[in-house]
Amino acid sequence: IPPLDADAQSLLLRQLAGDWETVEGHHLQRTFHFPDFISALQYVNDLGAIAEEEGHHPDLHLSWGKVKVEIWTHKIDGLTESDFILAAKADVLFSEG
Repeated sequence: IPPLDADAQSLLLRQLAGDWETVEGHHLQRTFHFPDFISALQYVNDLGAIAEEEGHHPDLHLSWGKVKVEIWTHKIDGLTESDFILAAKADVLFSEG
């Protein structure tokens, strides 16, 4: 399937909670903030388990008190609807933590 066009990306982006952004129409990106390192690490582990279960592997950048998540479909080197679904799951996981 081809990557989503800018209009489709914009429509789906508006449906996400939080501070997600599309970067050059290529990937989704958001930074989540935590009170400490261990909370951020737990989030990475939990989101990693969800991603592995779905066979969808975001780039996760862990540092003290924050996790930057980058999502795109590697096979097409762009965004699909499933990328936005994973982003929504990342939001739910964050809100539950």
